[in-house]
Amino acid sequence: MEFTAQQIAEMTGGKVEGNPSTAVHTIAKIEEGIPGSITFLANPKYTHHIYDTKASIVLVKDDFVAEKPVSATLIRVNDPYTVVAHLLQAVAQLMEPQKVGIEQPSFIADGVEISSDCYVGAFAYIGNGCKIGKNVKIYPQAYVGDNCQIGDNSVIKPGVKIYHNCVIGKNVIIHGGAVIGADGFGFAPNNGHYDKIPQIGNVVILDNVEIGANTTIDRATMGSTVINEGVKLDNLIQIAHNCEVGSNTVIAAQTGVAGSTKIGCNNMIGGQVGFAGHITVGDNNAIGAQSGIPNNVGSGKRLMGYPAVDGAAFARQAVNIKNLSRLYAKVAEIEKELKK
Repeated sequence: MEFTAQQIAEMTGGKVEGNPSTAVHTIAKIEEGIPGSITFLANPKYTHHIYDTKASIVLVKDDFVAEKPVSATLIRVNDPYTVVAHLLQAVAQLMEPQKVGIEQPSFIADGVEISSDCYVGAFAYIGNGCKIGKNVKIYPQAYVGDNCQIGDNSVIKPGVKIYHNCVIGKNVIIHGGAVIGADGFGFAPNNGHYDKIPQIGNVVILDNVEIGANTTIDRATMGSTVINEGVKLDNLIQIAHNCEVGSNTVIAAQTGVAGSTKIGCNNMIGGQVGFAGHITVGDNNAIGAQSGIPNNVGSGKRLMGYPAVDGAAFARQAVNIKNLSRLYAKVAEIEKELKK
């Protein structure tokens, strides 16, 4: 399917600069653009590519100023990255077949509430007492334990495991290999061995959440582990029992959150960050990759390092460490002079 620059501009509220009849049929990165593709320029680091890209159309910001001629047709928009995200969503819907119906072999327990517009893939399992909303897609080899709820338009990708009594909201996407509701890590020391503490709570995931592949969210010891609305979790993240992640927080891969920690809203958390248990993190924080968070954190902070400190302080520390060998040599030189 082809679209012209004029059609794309009308869809995105943009302004064409060049040939409005230029047509494209695919999307590409700016450095890999080919004739017939549309690309975008959002990061200034990639500006040099716009002058030699082979892409036919480039989405640019309203205030972009070309330093030399650009052969591609430009579409000026307020935010190229957001626009291309919407275009990719439209393309994905066209490319991915909309499956409906129940494939065999699969197992759906008697009495499960499931609408006719849902999809259940082969070898999937849906246990007793489950309630499945409208237009839900449960892909092959997924497991949904007893008494779970899954809201409208949610997508459970292949191999996902959702343990009993868990609640999944609307418009949720859970990617392959994720485990929702496994037992929290609860053991009581007893004369040299450990007694298991039963984990009788559940996991509650609210609307518009996306959970990456092989991420694990443990059920609560009592009550609920809660992932609030709009949260985006990357692959290979561990959320322990009784944690709560506030709305619209994004967390990158390999981050671990220990038990009973509460993370606020609108946080941006880099990869491999470690959170100690039983702490509280406020709202609107930016936490750099591989940071360690041992204590409570307020709101509006920019943190980095282990243990995490203010981002500017961390940068100064890094410079000081880099200069340690020179400083050591200088001190040694001064000591020699003093001895003389």
